Amino acid sequence: MTAGPGSSAVIDERLLRTSPLRKLLGRPELGSVVGALAVFLFFAIVADSFLRATSFGTVLYAASTIGIMAAPVALLMIGGEFDLSAGVMVTSSALVSSMFSYQMTANVWVGVFVSLLVTLAFGAFNGFMLTRTKLPSFIITLGTFLMLTGMNLGFTKLISGSVSTKTIGNMEGFPSARKLFASYWTVGGVELKVTLLWWAVLVAVATWILLRTRFGNWIFAVGGGADAARAVGVPVIRTKIGLYLGVAFAAWVSGQHLLFSYDVVQSGEGVGNELIYIIAAVIGGCLITGGYGSAIGSAVGAFIFGMTSKGIVYAEWNPDWFKFFLGAMLLLATLLNAWVRKRAEATK
Repeated sequence: MTAGPGSSAVIDERLLRTSPLRKLLGRPELGSVVGALAVFLFFAIVADSFLRATSFGTVLYAASTIGIMAAPVALLMIGGEFDLSAGVMVTSSALVSSMFSYQMTANVWVGVFVSLLVTLAFGAFNGFMLTRTKLPSFIITLGTFLMLTGMNLGFTKLISGSVSTKTIGNMEGFPSARKLFASYWTVGGVELKVTLLWWAVLVAVATWILLRTRFGNWIFAVGGGADAARAVGVPVIRTKIGLYLGVAFAAWVSGQHLLFSYDVVQSGEGVGNELIYIIAAVIGGCLITGGYGSAIGSAVGAFIFGMTSKGIVYAEWNPDWFKFFLGAMLLLATLLNAWVRKRAEATK
């Protein structure tokens, strides 16, 4: 139907064609990709060994160990929440697997599955406490962080008599579990760890959830405003508990990798890693306030972390400078992401 000379045609904005530039500026990970290219070029210039194939394998491994956790942490942040217990939860998962297997003299796979149940219970506890008490996730997960830190040390000393677990490398099921969680293969002289596969799968699943499922819509809605989301029928409680369960599952995967890579686990490990996961997600484009971000961006943020942590070593600099570079990248990435988002909104 054609509008008359004196009438104004109303066009549905959903039918308007979006330019490639507008689509590009609307991607939350754009700033992190630009940052990753800058970091790559920087260390390629200042560190001669950075471009070696073996060095690249090491960078990918460092990135994957962070990226496994950064993907679900990014989803949680898009949903408007934090998890400060994620770092020590990884260690808790490894400790449960090791000590249960050793004390019960069972097949290590029994310890692995018991650890999965226990770790998921930690995640469910965080989600339940958050939704029941209405306290900020910062307070809830800080409390869980402190409790898990104390439990890790206390139970390890009580059961093992020291701050580390006993070796379980000679127990039944250890070789097959190591193959799943800590194996590696060599491609063109480059050693690639199985964590790369876990990382890729988790990022792919997280991206599919965000962009192709109803649950993904719920995550964005809850992060944008829980009250408004609840008013339109979004199950806010289920969504937030589900996000914490996702973080717990990734912590279980990371914990099993830690255990089956080194056979023994130090009870004090993991403290501080939760901040690195959050930094990777923020560098990848997630907003602190929630409602915006992507799992792919978290992968780019983890890759930046891997390049920086190993690039400093290859450049033969004092590793004490790593935290400085990490903080600088966080600030620059946040500013760049904010600029990109403003440009994207201006072109709409």
